[in-house]
Amino acid sequence: MTQVDILFLNAHVLTMDETMTQHKHGAVAVTGDSIVAVGPEDQIKKEYSGKETIDCKGKILMPGLVNAHTHVPMTLLRGIADDLRLDVWLQGYMWPVERQFASPEFVRLGTSIACAELIKSGVTTFNDMYFYEDDVATATADAGMRGVCGQSILKFPTPDAASYEDSMEKARDYIKKWKGHPLIVPSIAPHAPYTTTPEILRETADLAKEFDIPLHTHLAETSFEVDNMRNEQGMPVIPYVKKQGLLEAKVIAAHCVHLDIGEIRTLHHAGAGVSHNPSSNLKLASGFAPVTKMLDAGLNVGIGTDGPASNNDLDMFEEVRLAAFIAKAVTNDPTSLPAPQALLMATRLGAQALHIGHLTGSLTPSRRADLILVDLSPVHNSPSFRRSADNAYAQIVYASKSTDVTDVMINGKWVMRDRQLLTLKEDELLAQAADLAKQIDSFLVEREQSVLSKLIALGGSMEEESFEVQVKVKIADPDRVLRELMRDEIDILYERHYRQHDAYFIFDDESQGRLRYREDDFVDDAKNTVTQTRARLTLLGQKREGKFEHEVLLSRSRFLAPATNSLRFYREYFKPKSEVTIEKDRLRWFIKYKDTEFYINLDHMTTPPLGHFLEIKSRTWSRKDADNKADLVKELLEILGAANSETVTEDYIDIVQED
Repeated sequence: MTQVDILFLNAHVLTMDETMTQHKHGAVAVTGDSIVAVGPEDQIKKEYSGKETIDCKGKILMPGLVNAHTHVPMTLLRGIADDLRLDVWLQGYMWPVERQFASPEFVRLGTSIACAELIKSGVTTFNDMYFYEDDVATATADAGMRGVCGQSILKFPTPDAASYEDSMEKARDYIKKWKGHPLIVPSIAPHAPYTTTPEILRETADLAKEFDIPLHTHLAETSFEVDNMRNEQGMPVIPYVKKQGLLEAKVIAAHCVHLDIGEIRTLHHAGAGVSHNPSSNLKLASGFAPVTKMLDAGLNVGIGTDGPASNNDLDMFEEVRLAAFIAKAVTNDPTSLPAPQALLMATRLGAQALHIGHLTGSLTPSRRADLILVDLSPVHNSPSFRRSADNAYAQIVYASKSTDVTDVMINGKWVMRDRQLLTLKEDELLAQAADLAKQIDSFLVEREQSVLSKLIALGGSMEEESFEVQVKVKIADPDRVLRELMRDEIDILYERHYRQHDAYFIFDDESQGRLRYREDDFVDDAKNTVTQTRARLTLLGQKREGKFEHEVLLSRSRFLAPATNSLRFYREYFKPKSEVTIEKDRLRWFIKYKDTEFYINLDHMTTPPLGHFLEIKSRTWSRKDADNKADLVKELLEILGAANSETVTEDYIDIVQED
């Protein structure tokens, strides 16, 4: 008789192996970090004795669950921004808060809290993507959990890297450090096609192949992403990433909501794994992933919770149940994704999707001892039927709760016994999280009170102490202005033709100013076509800085930012009281008059139809310079035949609102 470290007896064993073997009166033998034997109790007891024997009466013994996609440090961001579209949620809230608070200490705390939550809900392995991933890995290993931990790579600065080159350097060092660890599988994580570049995708794929590690990324999560890819690249998401060589690596593709059958086959041919995230996809209204089609095609599809800020929990029992229900509703077929298959996605298939099926995911000899005990005694689990072989799977998927998990072993070591965590101090972690929550609350409250703060939080904003001397007059004869501009004393440096589309956001607090979203269509007059479009945000102050003779004003545009998102995004992010739309055709000249540079705009207001306006402006940096330019503006008005025209001291938005 062979002695083992631990002998689990009197259990209903769900092995989740290739043949979906179960033993109603089963046993499992464990030595060191691995499973030695699995089978009927009578047989195992004849061959093995245990230094420790565990009586599993009234419990199901099964593999620990595999959370195939998450961002564990975001436990600290749970609940800060809900009921928003993905782009608003991500760029308007998550990234600004992360820029402010993310740090090694933040990451370790968030990861430790996540590990506590995951262990208590029967998860033994998770697949992560975040910043400071070395700290994620450290906290995960300290908690005794198994993790595929991916260092995030994006095309813009992140909390842990000033550039993607810096991220790549850090990633290489991180991978070297953790490669071969008994619990941690390092991975590389280019965030998504829309937050990276072809160069980044190629470099991350090369790094993954060099070290033979997984590559974790978001693919085809939203229809918006897919439509943009088609418009910008002329192809769907999967062909695009294949073109960059991404599928040559061990890809873990998160979400995959919007795939056609050809893309599914491409992923299968590449040996990619997929993580289905039902709660997150529902909460962010990303859509319904074609899970049954992916499974039918032979893809390894696991189940993930996504991050706790978009779910808002890490409960895999809830996730598996939801996955099964959604599949039935989407296909209008109650037999779709039956309980055994749903649970398989959360165990063996999930491990295979993470490219670690040789390590975990099933109760199979030589696999690591990652296992859990599920209590069948609570009222919601009663009674227990075993008429069908599928009853036990259905009981776990449709009736059991995460709170039914009593004991968790990972890599042959206990991390929870009798619902008590052994590797983490839950109370201390929660106290630290509460303190941090107060800081994040204060940051968001302060930010939400200021349009300027919300603009800065988006990133890319530039403070513009751009004082301008300007005058605007209403004119009846624009042709005369065009003729007079040809005079010798006016040196035209360049000219442009724009069609401008302005949306002004009006806020309850007028002291906040007005935020203008502007799209400039550059017009090629020779071809009468739009050659390019530029979008910008400008925060306009209500106050005029000064006034000169002849109604010449000194004004200031405080902040500018590139508008990299849609008008809809900014509308939902800034939440204005009202919105005013103005459209105009603008001819612009950049001129030099008496060795002084001016912009001259000839505007035709089309929406609303207010006629023609002449605007002359020049940047200034001193009062003396402003006085001089104010006098020159008067001269230019006379030269252009507009000296006696009606002066307009308001912005176009004010004129429109008055009307």
